[in-house]
Amino acid sequence: MDRSASESFVSSADHLAVLWRYAGLPEAALDHLVLPGTDPVLPSSFKVGTAAQVSLAAAALAAAQLRSQRMGHMPRVTVPMREAALESCGWFSLNGTTPQAWDPIAGLYPCANGGWVRLHTNFEHHRDGVLRLLALPQGPQTGREQVARALLDWDALAFEDAASQAGLVVAALRSFADWDAHPQGQALAGMPPVLIERIDDTPPIPLSPADAGTAPLAGERVIELTRILAGPVAGRTLAAYGADVMLLNAPHLPNIAAIVDTSRGKLSAHVDLRSQPGVQSLCALLREARIFMQGYRPGGLEALGFGPYEVARLAPGIVYVSLSAYGHTGPWSQRRGFDSLVQTATGFNLAEAQAAGNTQPQALPMQILDYASGYLMAFGALAARLRQSSEGGSWLVRVSLAATGHWLRGLGRVEQGFEARRPELSTLAVPYESGFGALRALPHPVRFDEAPITWARPSMPPGSHAPVWPADTQSDCP
Repeated sequence: MDRSASESFVSSADHLAVLWRYAGLPEAALDHLVLPGTDPVLPSSFKVGTAAQVSLAAAALAAAQLRSQRMGHMPRVTVPMREAALESCGWFSLNGTTPQAWDPIAGLYPCANGGWVRLHTNFEHHRDGVLRLLALPQGPQTGREQVARALLDWDALAFEDAASQAGLVVAALRSFADWDAHPQGQALAGMPPVLIERIDDTPPIPLSPADAGTAPLAGERVIELTRILAGPVAGRTLAAYGADVMLLNAPHLPNIAAIVDTSRGKLSAHVDLRSQPGVQSLCALLREARIFMQGYRPGGLEALGFGPYEVARLAPGIVYVSLSAYGHTGPWSQRRGFDSLVQTATGFNLAEAQAAGNTQPQALPMQILDYASGYLMAFGALAARLRQSSEGGSWLVRVSLAATGHWLRGLGRVEQGFEARRPELSTLAVPYESGFGALRALPHPVRFDEAPITWARPSMPPGSHAPVWPADTQSDCP
């Protein structure tokens, strides 16, 4: 699935077929997919609309395939490009207010020798760590002007390295050529956006039969240990198709404002894996789970005893989905990162600026690496679940923001892409029930046989539910 091969295709259906065949799913399902729309739908030189549509449609079609194997009917699946891209902008309001997306000092800054760096400081410890590295006063009293002056004394690559060694999240601006020559770029070259691997020989766990009116994923139980956008989007997508998704938060860790939006359809519980009761709660949940998704820093869950092979021993037949920033192999495999940083490090900010005729780096019009990665996680999870039900095995699915970026590049560029206009998203939002307050957000764009898909559960704050499956009782770890 290299870039040169994908560039020969011209339609969203062609791009999706590549993903579908790689995952080993039935070819006949592709005949049930309708993908209206063409790029550009948002101002960009990249096919961000195609990326949103194809990745989301892959997940939706996999859910439809699972429904077909349970109920004997394959629905027609329609995913309009415009609606898929607009939902992927992540707009929502709470109690009439749109939350501020970025910390005041987050963003791009010029450095010495003509370089640039992007800071991600939405979490207090990341912000204070950057300020400490710059020898500036820690806390919200330090503003952008002070940060900008301090960074002019730094080489961009040197600051990126120093920040990484300090456990911070910073990226230096690179061109596509720079990234392709970088050892991490080379490690990702030719890698598909979703890696699906069988990791043991557990017998098949058949899909349960269901009535025609049942949601496609009803009865499929998903444990979600994620916090920052791509993983939560994956869980929200599976919940839209009827899965019981249990979002587990550690009570001592911060969350971002988007949890209000991305928690639609989920159960939401607190579990502290540093404690024995927390470990026992997760072990009990695993007994009934079919999918386990995690997006914590590389090695974090392995250190707590919940890496893919450990989870497969606790729950034979599980599908373990792992998200990373820069991939599971290569010198940056342990490096932390977010969508905005990966865009900067891998060449998108410079390429977008050059296409727009701008002298300063320019971000893509939405966090498409996060959203497409989230949809690809959901797709990989369902593809592996389908294969498990017939072939057996426990399965490991890997997705990374950087590999998703590599895939996005392979979709091609859009001439005159900046002529597209971004609509006022607030006019397209609808109300949703929420335990956070009055939530308005964009609806899910997928339709099965002309019927819209939505969420059966309201968005709820972390800790609103007990860490037990509905109608189940908690048990101890084996």
